[in-house]
Amino acid sequence: MPELIKELDYFVDVGGVADVGTGPFGHRMIASGSGGEVVGDRLKGTIAPTAGGDWLLIGQDGYGRLDVRNTVHTVDGASIYIQLYGLIELTPAVMAVFGGGDVPTDFGEQYFVTTPRLETGDERYAWVNRTVFVAEARILPGPRIDYRVFRVAHS
Repeated sequence: MPELIKELDYFVDVGGVADVGTGPFGHRMIASGSGGEVVGDRLKGTIAPTAGGDWLLIGQDGYGRLDVRNTVHTVDGASIYIQLYGLIELTPAVMAVFGGGDVPTDFGEQYFVTTPRLETGDERYAWVNRTVFVAEARILPGPRIDYRVFRVAHS
């Protein structure tokens, strides 16, 4: 059975939100990322505030389908693209934080699981191109999304 190994923490500050409205696939919202950081033993850097965003499709089932894209500028000058897909359970606590509340959610209080894919052309970080990641997340006031990212290792 594969093993999950903690690789990094990934924080994204949510900027402005555009409410596209309800269409044939659900209620669409688009949020810009206004910054953030990545912190891990092998990868450290900042989230580019102008090169990413979060496309959220809210379903009638109380879950949001995420398509998030960000660019990380590492402390040693590399650029790494992160795209993640996932699900967030839109609980009252989650909606309260998104509505400006000051009580954070915690990991596991709601279903908030993603599958980050990292990609780079920088040979120093080529290992991210050959690694499968999964993450759990929570919402902090601001709002800020806090991801704990794990790599999937074969046992």
